[in-house]
Amino acid sequence: MAITRELLIGGRDVPAASGRTAEDIDPFTGDVYARVAAAGPEDVARAVEAADAAFPAWAALAPFARRGIFLRAADLLDSRAEQAVALMGRETGATRGWSLFNVALAANILREAAAAVTAPRGAVLSAQEEGALGLAVREPLGVVAAFAPWNAPLILGVRAVAAPLAAGNTVVAKPSENAPIAAGLFVADVLREAGLPDGVLNVVTNAAQDAAQIAEALIAHPRVGAVNFTGSTGVGRLVGAHAAQHLKPAVLELGGKNAVMVLDDADVDYAVDAATFGVFMNSGQICMSGDRVLVHESVADAFTRRFTAKVASLPAGDPGLPHTVIGPLVSAAAARRVAALVRDAVAAGATVLTGGGEPEGAVHPATVLSGVTADMELHYAEAFGPVCVIDTFGDDDTAVALANDTENGLTCGIITENATHGLAVARRVHSGIVHINDQSVADEPHAPFGGVKASGYGRFGGRWGIEAFSHTRWVTIATQQARYPF
Repeated sequence: MAITRELLIGGRDVPAASGRTAEDIDPFTGDVYARVAAAGPEDVARAVEAADAAFPAWAALAPFARRGIFLRAADLLDSRAEQAVALMGRETGATRGWSLFNVALAANILREAAAAVTAPRGAVLSAQEEGALGLAVREPLGVVAAFAPWNAPLILGVRAVAAPLAAGNTVVAKPSENAPIAAGLFVADVLREAGLPDGVLNVVTNAAQDAAQIAEALIAHPRVGAVNFTGSTGVGRLVGAHAAQHLKPAVLELGGKNAVMVLDDADVDYAVDAATFGVFMNSGQICMSGDRVLVHESVADAFTRRFTAKVASLPAGDPGLPHTVIGPLVSAAAARRVAALVRDAVAAGATVLTGGGEPEGAVHPATVLSGVTADMELHYAEAFGPVCVIDTFGDDDTAVALANDTENGLTCGIITENATHGLAVARRVHSGIVHINDQSVADEPHAPFGGVKASGYGRFGGRWGIEAFSHTRWVTIATQQARYPF
């Protein structure tokens, strides 16, 4: 029997004002896993008003009390790992390994948020006037509208709210309709149990067809002070435009068309293992996934042979089985979209080295292509599935040009045994993140995470997250009376 969940507004579980619900589908079985309340604009307004009412007390709460809530929430999340595995598997088709990784990193994001609460912030400024003291004071913005995607629902659901809350804001979260529980309500459950006061975090779930209307209502509400969005570049452009229209700051972490570069001095066996992980973890449904594997000509034959064989051996199918690597995509429609990209490339002359063909339901075969050219859609489109393209280069200039030939700029992996060589190449890659002698998928809660170009702007992690969701006020104190000219 499908489970049911309602909206979280002001600390209470409430139905949508309209009484409507939306179905949450298990992508592997096609069954209805859950039914959630389908919010309308009136529910968004109620949630923002609840957050606004809770803001003064939350912002004034003693830092050690606020920190304690995050630390308890982290421990609670760790203790619910098996519940999270079952939830993510049914809601998004996530494999066990990916789900446990989500739990571990999300818990550490909460711990980093706890540390950020009591970390020094602001500055003492030199003043022009004698006896005066200048202060740059960081203060919360108010209510933050937080949008969390489905692909890493615990990591990104927690990241959507942790830094804004740690900075003293209250939040209205809108999780993806593909993961309304894992990316929103489950995160809220953990924080509520940890002692988060009523109204500090509110969650509005919605039907897919209402997503744009709900997002616009949330961003436009006059009590919302900032926007936090993680998702596709296409939707991010719309969210950024809406935020700008209302003169509200936004942090946008968007899509990637990331490269894993295998230089001539790479350990080929290590490069094969690293690239396989970077491309196919979570069936390629990670913003940091390596869509493109760029290999130096001198090692291309050996790498391609071993890489293709390894990819062909990856276990695929039921995400509930412990050894599955290639689980279902988030929906059968998503698998068909990936298959269409592959078909288009093959029809235009690309070669399938392994995989290809039609998906079984939401499960698309792990696929490696070569010979993909600029006239094929896959050359520039984010695959967001278990597909990558191998290309070769003869020198660093060509490798850098290939890596930069995209409107996106999120992350890059450079496989090399020579760190000096790797750093020289990394300095020329236009991305917000570069990993030398590693693949493209990595995240640490204290590091500045974010992209450039069409991969967005703003940074998560550590002090950067606090700065993103607070503003600076200049405050002066005159220790003696000033003299005025009139």
